[in-house]
Formats: sequence, structure tokens, C-alpha cells
Amino acid sequence: MGKLEDKIAIVTGAGQGIGRAIAEKLAAEGATVVATDVNEATAKETAATIGGSAVGIRTDVTSRESVDAMVAQVRARFDRIDVLVNNAGWDKAGPFVDSDPADWDRVIAINLYGVLHTSRAVLPLMIGQKSGSVVNLASDAGRVGSSGEAVYSAAKGGVIAFTKATAREMARYQVNANCVCPGPTDTALFASMGGDDPKLREALTRAIPFRRLADPTDLANAVAFLASDEAAYITGQTVSVSGGLTMS
Repeated sequence: MGKLEDKIAIVTGAGQGIGRAIAEKLAAEGATVVATDVNEATAKETAATIGGSAVGIRTDVTSRESVDAMVAQVRARFDRIDVLVNNAGWDKAGPFVDSDPADWDRVIAINLYGVLHTSRAVLPLMIGQKSGSVVNLASDAGRVGSSGEAVYSAAKGGVIAFTKATAREMARYQVNANCVCPGPTDTALFASMGGDDPKLREALTRAIPFRRLADPTDLANAVAFLASDEAAYITGQTVSVSGGLTMS
């Protein structure tokens, strides 16, 4: 039996990369997964790949209406939500002094407001259940900064702080909240931000003590543990899954 047997889990940004790996891992551990993505086709593709009772729903985390509609749909269908994984994220790399304020808005809307929107919709249900687990995906950029990613670092730092504050508020209801920080991970988003440049890949790989980029499954394994009852006494923690690139 998997460690998430009979749990209903929402994963945002589950259409590709780390989010898809998380959705697949939670399902493998027995969870019924609701895969959401702003791209409806990839959300449904993830659900179809998982099979069983998995559902794919188009959700734009920057829109409260979109998030509320998704949560209402999940509640109507399954009557409960046991796990919320806030994975949806986006970035555009470049020096802060050259950055476009329109991009600041998008980065903050997706990475920070996205977490606020889903948490505001789901946490009251978890309070009612007196159980639940939230895993927010931040980034090592939010812990140590990352050049070329100033606004993203700010948003992810916000996610880390928000996780700690909600962990404090939710503890009395037996709901935990923790944060997973990926280091450089081999995904399409990483490639789009220059990760397909062999020189950059090589430099990063050399800097990582384990001498490889993360695979999305490395993140999924950590998320599945924190989402499970095995982690019931762990809350407000920030865990880097970075092959030792950063150490706390």
C-alpha cells in the first residue's frame, strides 16, 4: 500500500517538468491526483498518463476565480482535499536593472499570488477536516538569491516566509505546511532560461557536489514524503533538494 492511499491531492503546474513528476509520484503512492495547469491539454495529458481516477483541470493560479472554480469542482467530486502541492511557477532571466515591470507582475502573480490564491481556497476545507498537508515549491533562489533572477528570488523568498506563517496558523487544526526548494533541475523551463547552453550546464554541474542536475523525480520523492502521514510532525520547514549546491 502506498503512503498516500485514499488521499485526494491537488498539484498545480502539473502539465510538465517537476509538477508532472510530482503528480505521477503521488499517484504511485496511492493518491487520487487532480493535475492542474494553465495549459488544459498538458493537465489532461498528465491525468491520462496517470490513469485511474486522476483528473486534469485547466487552472490559472493568477486568477482567484479560476482557482476557486477548480477547488469547488474538486470538492463537489471528492468531498475533501488532503494534499495541496503548489508547484506552478515561471521566470524570465536577466539583470534586474534591465527588467520590465510587466515581467515583475507576471513573476509575482504566478509564483507568489498563485500560492496565496490556492491556499485561501483550500486551507478552510482542511481546517474543517482537521487534517491536511500543504507542500509549497519555492527555490534555492529564495534562500540564497540568484543573479539574473532578482524578482523570482523575491517571490520565492515570499513563498518560504508564507509557508512558515501558515504552518504556525494551521498547526492547531493538525494541518502541516512545508516548503521544498529545488536547485537546478533538468526541465523545459530550465532549458528555456539558458539551461540548454552546454557551458552553463557544465558550470552548474561542476558546482553541484553530486555532479549532476536534479531530475524532476528527485523533487517528487521529497514532496511525496512531506505530503504523507510520515511527515505529520514536520511543519514550517524548508528543504533544499539540490545535490548539495546549497546547504543550510
